[in-house]
Amino acid sequence: MDFISRIMSRARAIAEPRRDLSDFEFVCQTCGETHTGLMDLGADGPDAYDSSSAEERETEFLKSDDLCIWNDEHFFVRCVLPIPVRGLDDFFGFGAWSTLSKDNFALYRAHWEHPASDGLGPWFGWLSNGLKPYPDALNLPCRVHPQDHGQRPFLELDDRDHPLSRDQREGITVERLMEIYAANGHGP
Repeated sequence: MDFISRIMSRARAIAEPRRDLSDFEFVCQTCGETHTGLMDLGADGPDAYDSSSAEERETEFLKSDDLCIWNDEHFFVRCVLPIPVRGLDDFFGFGAWSTLSKDNFALYRAHWEHPASDGLGPWFGWLSNGLKPYPDALNLPCRVHPQDHGQRPFLELDDRDHPLSRDQREGITVERLMEIYAANGHGP
C-alpha cells in the first residue's frame, strides 16, 4: 500500500459521517475571494529562501518552482504534506519544502518525470517551512516519498509527538481545517 493510501485509510478508520465540501464556500478575510471546497496552502520557497534578502536570493540561491539550491550545499524540493480531513475522502495539503541530501537530490532530478518515480525513496529530509498554526514545525524530521510522472513528492513526518505529525497520522476535523485557514490569512 502506498503512502497516501495508508494515510487515508488511517483517517477513514476514525468513525465520522462522510461529508462533501464541494458546496462549502467562504469569503476570505484577507484576499476577499470566495473559496469553494477544499483548498490547499503552499509556501513559495523554503524558509531560508523566503527570509533572505533580494541580494542573497540573487547570489546564493538557484530556485525554480519545485527545486532550490542554496550555496551548492543545501538542496530543497517542493512537496505536499498531506493531512487527512476526517469525514472526507480527500486530504488537505500543505505545500511545503524539504531538504534532501546532494545524492538524493541528484537522483530525484534525474527521475523527475519518469513514469515510475514512486519506486524511489523514501528519503530522509528536514521540513524546511514553519507551518501556521503549528509550533516549531521548521526542521521536523521527515521522509520524502517521490511520486510518478513529475508529481510533487509527499512528506511523511517522523516526529511522533509533534501536533502536526499527530494530525497527519490521525486526521483533522473540518473545524480544525478552518483554524488552519484562518492562521494563514484565509479564514471565513
